[in-house]
Amino acid sequence: MPRESYQERLETLREDVLYMSEVVLERLRLGLDAIEQKDEEMAREVIEGDHEINQLYLDLEQDCIDLLALQQPVASDLRFIAASFKIITDLERMGDLATNLGEYSLEAERDVFPEVDIQEVADVTLEMVESAMDAYAEEDPEQCYAIADIDDEVDERCERASETVVRDLIEREIDADSSEQEIEQLMADVSRLLLTIRDIERVGDHAVNIAARTLYMVENDDDLIY
Repeated sequence: MPRESYQERLETLREDVLYMSEVVLERLRLGLDAIEQKDEEMAREVIEGDHEINQLYLDLEQDCIDLLALQQPVASDLRFIAASFKIITDLERMGDLATNLGEYSLEAERDVFPEVDIQEVADVTLEMVESAMDAYAEEDPEQCYAIADIDDEVDERCERASETVVRDLIEREIDADSSEQEIEQLMADVSRLLLTIRDIERVGDHAVNIAARTLYMVENDDDLIY
């Protein structure tokens, strides 16, 4: 393959990875909106759209394999392809988390802990993903470190949110007249909310993974990989 065509394929790979990230971010936003608005149509759109993300992942995985097998890249090109392969894996897993959010939305009938602001924490994690993809697109190592710093704040927020849910559950008075069904519903609501918090935190973790792979790609630095 001529060198020019090879370079074009590398650039196409970058563009396709960025496109996949846009699809994943759209699904995450839709899943969060479905939870906030208790919108069944939105929730089902997220769930049914997971196959598109899976197909994007498989197509890009094959592109990476082809570039590695047929071109035998070295140095910076090799790091770019390897990083891109790792990044699409994180994006695919974020797509799975978006599907989880859609499923939680279908189960949510009420807000039992309105003091826990899920959307606020989620906004920060989505900004982390956007920044991580910007760092990948622009090959910006400084953004990579900034994302890792923000993740500490997200972890703390998620921990506080989970503690609030558990504390309120402990303090909540359940009437003697409460039926077994009502108690089971409360426990299901608590479980769903804790899972939502956990999945939002995991989105942030995947953003850090993307930043770590980008830093390695740009500077051959594995400082953020763990």
